[in-house]
Amino acid sequence: MKKILFMLLMLAVTASLMAGGTKEHAEDSGTAEAAEAHGNPVKLTVTLSAVSTDTHAKAMMELKDYVEKSSGGNIIVDVYTDSAIFTQAEEVSAVAMGDADITLTSPSWLASGSPWESMFTAGYLFKNYDHMTAVLNGDIGKKAFRTIADEQGLLPLGAWYLGSRVVSLKDDIEVKTPEDMAGITLRMPNSEAYMFLGTALGANVTPIDFSELYLALQTGVVDGQDNPLPTDKNARFYEVQSCIILTKHLMDSVWPAINRDTWNSMTEAQQKILMEGVEAGRRYCDDTNIAMEAELVSFFEEEGLHIYYPDVDAFQAYALECYLNSPISDSWDMDLYKEIVDMAANY
Repeated sequence: MKKILFMLLMLAVTASLMAGGTKEHAEDSGTAEAAEAHGNPVKLTVTLSAVSTDTHAKAMMELKDYVEKSSGGNIIVDVYTDSAIFTQAEEVSAVAMGDADITLTSPSWLASGSPWESMFTAGYLFKNYDHMTAVLNGDIGKKAFRTIADEQGLLPLGAWYLGSRVVSLKDDIEVKTPEDMAGITLRMPNSEAYMFLGTALGANVTPIDFSELYLALQTGVVDGQDNPLPTDKNARFYEVQSCIILTKHLMDSVWPAINRDTWNSMTEAQQKILMEGVEAGRRYCDDTNIAMEAELVSFFEEEGLHIYYPDVDAFQAYALECYLNSPISDSWDMDLYKEIVDMAANY
């Protein structure tokens, strides 16, 4: 009897070991199949200065979810928001140097390394959202992205709509024309292109990092700032503001950009999945911000802010004169500039 029990026990142990071996072999086989289908596993580190509640930060999470699921875990995307590892001013160089893999940047930041690219930051260049996305997510944008990669070491992969930038002020000041901006100190991000944009609105400008902006507004270090309405809500700037001037001076976008060497090290299959993730993020970001813009004026009015509608034509004429009479436009491709302006007739 004992002999029979012993034999049954040995059979059970052997079956268990075989099952474990089969499972381990299956896992190894799955890993091998993933490597064969996609390439060696990739881990991407994303650095964002955006707060986690910002639409474009959430859009990056859409990218993360899509990429990780579609690759079966072959590509892992770690996202760090709220300037957790790099500040807004450090993000571009961090990605270019390979200290991070991906960030969300903008033409205003990239213009520091590619001065010609400041053309995309010019006030009132884009007529509306459709005009902006047709340019930046079309052939013009793709060509510009490749040139930036060659010049700076990071490759933009697309353009996500951030919203149309507007001016908001701590004190209640009705602004109709650029002349009304005289004496107003406007916070701008610390890049030459952004700083010039503030000047082209008629304001005095001072650079402050995004992570420090709420406190700067609250304490009166600056009189105001410019950001799209969704950002004003998500970052809760309206809590320390009295009015919003709907200048709509820039159809703003953020560009998911990857370290060029990281991109080149990925297989075509991995690149394809990442680009599909970029598109998933773009759809979320664009659709969400367009919907928010349609309802946020009422929200801010309910919060007690005054909304002012300036003379946009006066701002546009003033900004254009500033740009064309400044060395900042010396590096622009004026034929391309005209092509972009002419495209506005289609939108």
